[in-house]
Amino acid sequence: MMNSTTRREAISRAGMLALVAATSTIVQPGTAGAKDRAKADSRPFRYCLNMATIRGQKLGIVREIEIAAKAGYQGIEPWVDSVQNYVKEGGVLTDLRKRLDDHGVTVEGAIGFAEWIVDDEDRRAKGLERLKREMDLLAQIGARRFAAPPAGATDLPKLDFGKAAERYRALLEIGDGFGIVPELELWGFSKNLNRIGECIGLAIETGHPKACVLSDVFHLYKGGSDYKVMESVPGRLLPVLHINDHPADPPRDKIDDSFRNFPGDGVAPLVDMLKVLHGTGGQKVLSLELFNRQYWAEDPLKVAETGLAKIKSVVVKAGFKA
Repeated sequence: MMNSTTRREAISRAGMLALVAATSTIVQPGTAGAKDRAKADSRPFRYCLNMATIRGQKLGIVREIEIAAKAGYQGIEPWVDSVQNYVKEGGVLTDLRKRLDDHGVTVEGAIGFAEWIVDDEDRRAKGLERLKREMDLLAQIGARRFAAPPAGATDLPKLDFGKAAERYRALLEIGDGFGIVPELELWGFSKNLNRIGECIGLAIETGHPKACVLSDVFHLYKGGSDYKVMESVPGRLLPVLHINDHPADPPRDKIDDSFRNFPGDGVAPLVDMLKVLHGTGGQKVLSLELFNRQYWAEDPLKVAETGLAKIKSVVVKAGFKA
């Protein structure tokens, strides 16, 4: 017989999955009509699956797309290497884009780690060339954005603010040529770009109309940022939030990505954070990004479905239509 703890977990999971069905229109492959898209676009948030969440299952980009669509997400954030592996194995990018279209799934962003911001000129030049190749690849599948973290500059010395802004602007101009917006990504563990205010200031300093910041619940906590800093920020600067949660223990100085858990299962002030984010204006993308090895050992569809239900539960608690 099922013990009481297991029974409670099953009931909770069933309730979460019921919430997905009750609060969303799940677009089946080939049925993404204008009415469905208009309804989704009228809501305050779009829901996206960052493939880190099911990366441990090593599924490949085709299966990842299928899972995201079946679970009910409107968008995905693939990792660049998964797209590269698809091509190496003989896949055709036009076929991959058609697959995305057929499933009604957009590529809201993509994850890569090129060294575009470092002081070393040779490394930076190689990083920019790598980014051009990656953006070319991603543009062919309709990617809208590209994460630009401070890869290679996570330690001291501290970057010169003006030079960093120039480098980010140069990256934005490269993105203009591909129709992709590089997002300045907050990394809370880094010595550079570890605070939300620093990232926002750097984006503004570029003077580029598409400059924006990719924020993250875990990194806000890890870097010691107050989410309320975002209250007075123009909405265009904050298009995407990597949504997740974290426990109170281990403490901030010891916690790492592996402790990320489902939204609502930790101590992050998610309800208030979503209210602040929504208040800046414009529709926001909530992208589930987890690196939890426990979830990597589970059925990927169950993980994706549970994650979406948990996000929507927080959205409803914040007073919004999910």
